[in-house]
Amino acid sequence: MRTWFITGGTPGGFGLVYAEAALDQGDRVVVTARRPAELREWAEPYGDRVLVLQLDVTDADQVRAAVKTAEERFGGIDVLVNNAGRGWYGSVEGAPDEIVRRTFDLNLFAVVEVMRAVLPGMRARGDGWIVNMSSVAGLVGAEGFGYYAAAKFALEGLSETLRQEVEPFGVRVLVVEPGAFRTRAFAYFQNEPVNETVDAYVPMVEGVKAAFVEHDGRQAGDPVRGVQAVINAMNAPLPPKRIVLGNSGYDAVVAMHENALAELRANEKLSRSADF
Repeated sequence: MRTWFITGGTPGGFGLVYAEAALDQGDRVVVTARRPAELREWAEPYGDRVLVLQLDVTDADQVRAAVKTAEERFGGIDVLVNNAGRGWYGSVEGAPDEIVRRTFDLNLFAVVEVMRAVLPGMRARGDGWIVNMSSVAGLVGAEGFGYYAAAKFALEGLSETLRQEVEPFGVRVLVVEPGAFRTRAFAYFQNEPVNETVDAYVPMVEGVKAAFVEHDGRQAGDPVRGVQAVINAMNAPLPPKRIVLGNSGYDAVVAMHENALAELRANEKLSRSADF
């Protein structure tokens, strides 16, 4: 029986899907959320196999306290799912400074805090999984979401290095890159104003918002199937380092890598000319 620690347990998101999948296979789950009262009814049938904790992942003190509580309750954390996160739209030039900082605080620095809090226990036991929820936007830039993409690109690089550093301690790292999935993620955009500070980009940003609102509830990705794919990857004889979820996301990532490789090879002489 494993213990999972899952951030971002807001109803309608990936977090609770991970929790239910873990519970279905007999594991125990710690689910964190800013508003834990929303999870009371959901958690009740699972009894003492579920611990719901209030947590703002951008608060380092709360992060450490939540991890300590989870470890004291269940004896340790075997699987960490860094699921908390979201994006805000805006151009690279004209997104308000507050949005830029909020994006990195939630999608990158909070992940760092949670990993730093959980890793000592995993290293001591010589075993553990860290599952970092990235995005297709962490591999392929997304117009109007440059800072979200930048934070996820950073998470990708951080995870690559972390994987090398913790492997000797028996800790494995999997990066998950979903495309558009039918969660409540797009619902956030309906009532959010366009606060673009550079007028030239307002039509583009408004178009990005409209596209997300239009596709809310129509995304092709099934969160249940997506989480099952992640669990299957974790249980594979040779687990992958990353997994893209969804058809459109897979196609976009393959095209990006193929184009990048073609460009790299086309400029091989220039690249090799830079040495002494």
